[in-house]
Amino acid sequence: MEILPEKAYDDITDLAAMICETSIALVSLIDDGRQRFKSRHGIDAEEAPRAVHFCEQTIARPNELFVVSDVRHDDRFADTPQEINGTPICFYAGAALVTSEGDALGTLCVIDKAPRELTKIQENALWALSRQVVAQLELTNAVEELKINTAQLRNYQGQLEEYQRRLELTNARLRTLSVTDDLTGLNNRFAFEEELRNEFERAKQYDSPLSLLLLDADHFKSYNDEFGHPAGDNALRTIAEYLKASMRTTDFVARIGGEEFVIILPDTSGESAWVLAERCRKTVESANWPERPISVSIGISTLDGRIADAEKLICEADQALYHSKATGRNRVSHANNLTEQDLLASGG
Repeated sequence: MEILPEKAYDDITDLAAMICETSIALVSLIDDGRQRFKSRHGIDAEEAPRAVHFCEQTIARPNELFVVSDVRHDDRFADTPQEINGTPICFYAGAALVTSEGDALGTLCVIDKAPRELTKIQENALWALSRQVVAQLELTNAVEELKINTAQLRNYQGQLEEYQRRLELTNARLRTLSVTDDLTGLNNRFAFEEELRNEFERAKQYDSPLSLLLLDADHFKSYNDEFGHPAGDNALRTIAEYLKASMRTTDFVARIGGEEFVIILPDTSGESAWVLAERCRKTVESANWPERPISVSIGISTLDGRIADAEKLICEADQALYHSKATGRNRVSHANNLTEQDLLASGG
């Protein structure tokens, strides 16, 4: 890893050299084969072989300053080169840089070309500055770790957002599947029941009209028996397309089973519902069917003061549908127009 000069460390080496009155001061970090100068004062070298210097002795005494007043007369360094890249060493004083976790990183040292002694004040100052170096190194590491953690967090957040997006898409697909009729692509019975409850409550709350159409393809069992279920399925899909084309964007069209369809007509009176029902009936009747003509019977119910819940609205539409089928099929009946005898005949 390249070591770049940083002003905070340069300030420390400048202060160390000034306080200790030496020509050289170094923040030296060690690794397996060399020591590198994170900051230097009074010397141009950026690194040196680890064996040349006094770091080993300094680190071996982490709780005391290592001071050599005159290297030339110290037997411990008789075989050690007394220079750094051509710069003579005569005096050396160093404090180990030991982290709060006990890891030795290197030294803060002052060096001079002539012998000297440090005063107690200078020694204390060198100790204090060494602690500032450690604090600065740990702060730098903490900032780097924070950057890495922040980048990882952003990455995790991005992944989480992507997972959330996929989950929402999956849920949306599942929601669509849960409310969609597989054969026709219309809404299914579950969707219809939920929509009718909502529209019924809204109509009650705002005193607005609401009508319901129940439709049944006439003689459809015989159609399936004669032409086969694939042809019957195609016919149901075609009926679904005609119903959607005949309705308004606010209307809710669903297939609720077999050849049965239902249409919710919000804000629609009985008279308007009859017009829309006739439109549907005539559209299906006049279509160009490839096998044989197909027609639908339709029953209508409209919300009024007698109807207390959505189930009653469905029941009345069903009675009207039964009346249409019982009286010849391919016709529209409205529950409000049925007589007591009609209701009895339809099971009402």
